[in-house]
This record gives sequence, structure tokens and C-alpha cells, in this order.
Amino acid sequence: MADLLRLLLRVAEKAANVARVCRQEAPLFQLLVQEKTGDDKNKKFLQDFKTLADVVIQEMIRHDVGAQFPEMVGYIHGEESNKFENGLGESVTVTVCATEQGTAALLASVLDGDETAASLLARAIHQDPESTVHAGTDGLTVPLSPSELGIWIDPIDATSQYIEGREEVLEEGHLSPSGLHCALVLIGVYLRSTGEPVMGVINQPFNYKDPAGGGWRGKHFWGVSCGAIRVCSVSRPSDRPDQSKGGRAMSLVLSSSEKEVVKEALASLCGPDKLVYASGAGYKILCVIQGLADVYVLSEGSTFKWDSCAPHALLLALGGGIVDLNKCLQPSSEPDDHQAELVYHQSNTECKGADRWANGGGLVAYRDQAQLHSIIGALRGKV
Repeated sequence: MADLLRLLLRVAEKAANVARVCRQEAPLFQLLVQEKTGDDKNKKFLQDFKTLADVVIQEMIRHDVGAQFPEMVGYIHGEESNKFENGLGESVTVTVCATEQGTAALLASVLDGDETAASLLARAIHQDPESTVHAGTDGLTVPLSPSELGIWIDPIDATSQYIEGREEVLEEGHLSPSGLHCALVLIGVYLRSTGEPVMGVINQPFNYKDPAGGGWRGKHFWGVSCGAIRVCSVSRPSDRPDQSKGGRAMSLVLSSSEKEVVKEALASLCGPDKLVYASGAGYKILCVIQGLADVYVLSEGSTFKWDSCAPHALLLALGGGIVDLNKCLQPSSEPDDHQAELVYHQSNTECKGADRWANGGGLVAYRDQAQLHSIIGALRGKV
């Protein structure tokens, strides 16, 4: 498991490099942000270049993990389909080839012969990141075999923020509602038998700009939760004073499109000034992990397994979790009922397409069980 964790940290950094290259290299950046008008609307590779960037990251992770752990092949799932149609109407399946040249040739066939863009992308895919030391991963012993595990990949979460590319400065101790920093690479590992998340890696490719070279630098987070083993790169939050005893009111992060009835119910609980808004499901859960917000509430079924699997493992390692909001709001349910925790091995068979893997009942991401109880109490009967 230590080997798997180190591999996921490495491939997540490779993925972050691809995301940065797509914004730094002019031929790729032009495809990424090009306005789709006129005849270009019929050229699928231009319409979907952002999706191609997602797909190549997804397939790179799938390739590298499968090469080292062949018993996991077939259980490495992602958000994106890897089938594309180029401007000639030819169907191309995007994979990572054994060589950089092979990958470049395949990508050129998707990009209608744009060899410059294809070569730049292939180079980023095949380039190993600088070796980094991941404190805490050495000697990690977890009684699991890779043959028991599956993986969910979100190659670039908060794609709209990635495309828009606003360069906000992150303030220590504060979350920012939008910007490049909301775009994350998410890799979550779950037990095939139960769907329980056991390991998560989050890479934030655009965390800060290097003062020397001006290029973007990233930051990574990881966690392992398996039985009594709870290890996380983020420190456990300190005990917080209870609001009812005059302590600090909890802060909640929401989507700006959240229902008004939910906002009103939560504002009555903690005060309207404690409701903050941010982009990207992964980033909002990361804010809870980091203690920038106490709880993330979402009443809609608009997130998916690939959004929540990785950060869920980190929250479990910190003593928190992510629950299905609808299940928690049932009259017979208790907020600390483990049956309400999200799982990742079963699809919603009554749905089609991506919706089969939606977190259809909404969610609450939390670090503190007492705060989860307060949230459910405030929303019960109103949502």
C-alpha cells in the first residue's frame, strides 16, 4: 500500500504537470480557450480540447497504475470516455502508448494533424516529475492487497475554473471562491467489496507562483483510512469550542447555486456571515479537510463518485466523513449512522450515463460529528 500511495502521488504530480503545460504552452493554450464559433462548432477536437486534456491525464494515470499493479486493471475508473471523433469523422480511442512518439502520433490523429500540440502534450504525459519526498509514506503498512481495490479518477476537477484561469492569490487561513486554485487532480481508492474509501490523493496544480521563475507550483494532500489505521498529510483539527457554550460558530461552504431554503436554514443555525461560497466540489471538500470551513453541504445530486472518493478518504483519516444528505434526513436515520456514508462500488442502476455514478442524495462533508448532527437538525423537515 505504501508503494501504491507513492505511485499515486507521482502520477498525480505528472497529471498536474500536464494541466500546467496546457496553460503554459501557446499551441495548447490556444486550443484550450479558443472561442468556438462558426465552422469550428463542427470540429469536435476543438470543442472538446478541454475534455482531451482531461482524458489524457485520466489515461496516463490508468496506464501507469496498471503497469505497476496489473491486478487493478479493469477497476480504474474515470470521469471521461476515451473515445474521440476527429474533424474527418474518424473515431479515435485515446490511450497512452509505450513511447512518447507513439502517444504523439495518436494524439495528432485526434488533433487533425496538429503535430506541434500533440508533441507538447505527449512530452508532458511521458515526462516523470521531479523526485519529491512524501513524508509519512515510508513504512506505511495496511492489510490490503491491490487486488481488493478500485480507483476513481477526476483528472481536472472544476474544469470551468481551469479554463477561465483567473489567478487569485491564496490567503493563508482563508478560502477563495474561485480561480485556478480550485482546479484539482483527484485520485481515490476504494474497497471493491464494500465501496469504502481507503486512500486518497489530491493535487492542487495551481497553488502558488514561483517567485524566481514565475511558473505555477502545486501542493499535494493524501490520506489513508483502513480500520484503525488513520494517517493524513494534513494535521487533525484541534478541538473546537462548542457554539452553544459561547464558542466560535461553525462556518459552512456551499455552492452559489444552492437552494434558498437550504441557505436560510443554515443561516439560522450559524449566522449568514458564516456561509461562504466556492467553486468545484473537490475544492469545497478540500476546504473542509484544511479547516478553512467546517462543513460542506450540497442538497443537489450534482456531484459524482470521482468528485468525492479521494477527499472522502482524507476526511475519514481525520475522523470525519461524507454522508448522503437525503439518507440522513430520513425520520428513522441518525446522523452518525454509518449506512449513510457514501460508497463507491455500486452504480445507480435506475439511471443512465454518468448519472449512474452520481451522489444522488446530495452530501454533507464534515470533520466533526457534533457539527454534522447540528446540520442535519437544521435541515430536517425543510429540504
